[in-house]
Amino acid sequence: MARLKLQSFQQVPVTSGLLLLNVVIWLGQISPVGYLFTNQMFFAPLFAPFEPWRMLTAGFVHDWTGPFHILLNSYAIWIFGRILEPLLGPRRFLVMYLTSIIGGSVAVMWLSDPQVPVVGASGALFGLMGAYFIVVRSTGGNSTQIFTLIAINFGLGFFVSGISWEGHLGGLLTGLAIAGIYSQTRQSEKRVQQIFGVFLVWGVLYGLTMLKISSWM
Repeated sequence: MARLKLQSFQQVPVTSGLLLLNVVIWLGQISPVGYLFTNQMFFAPLFAPFEPWRMLTAGFVHDWTGPFHILLNSYAIWIFGRILEPLLGPRRFLVMYLTSIIGGSVAVMWLSDPQVPVVGASGALFGLMGAYFIVVRSTGGNSTQIFTLIAINFGLGFFVSGISWEGHLGGLLTGLAIAGIYSQTRQSEKRVQQIFGVFLVWGVLYGLTMLKISSWM
């Protein structure tokens, strides 16, 4: 049993590493000096012009008042990561994961109160769910189940307080975009187009970020 579990972690090193990092940071958050972790890593839109790294680091901090937030996110990320990382490869998977976090933060900038802070890996999780939807559709599978799962989880953001539906939306759209590019450039001869497509997504996110910042000035 232990050997099987070890093999499972080795098969998805990026997913395992990301989850381990989340846990380590959360343990830091609940330590006596936890405020140092949380205060330096959470994201609020008004921080974007001065501390833009928070748009990424917010995806690695969670609710420090209890384990439910990080446990739920970690379990779901593990489920989708075990499927997507072997299909996409570690590098492409990591690019999609991190870009989905940024996409979630960009949506928060545009759609949320600029003074309200957000934390959590939910943007990345919705990016993974969006990517899985693309994978199922591109392989001719039945996407009804994953579509329903996305709809239910996204809908919860409107009925449960403390959930950033804006971050979920941004992560989902980003995951769909990145996975869509991957699915259309799977052939080795389309490697350049794939890289260009990813850079295009990054450019759009950067442009939206700068456009929103300029509206505050």
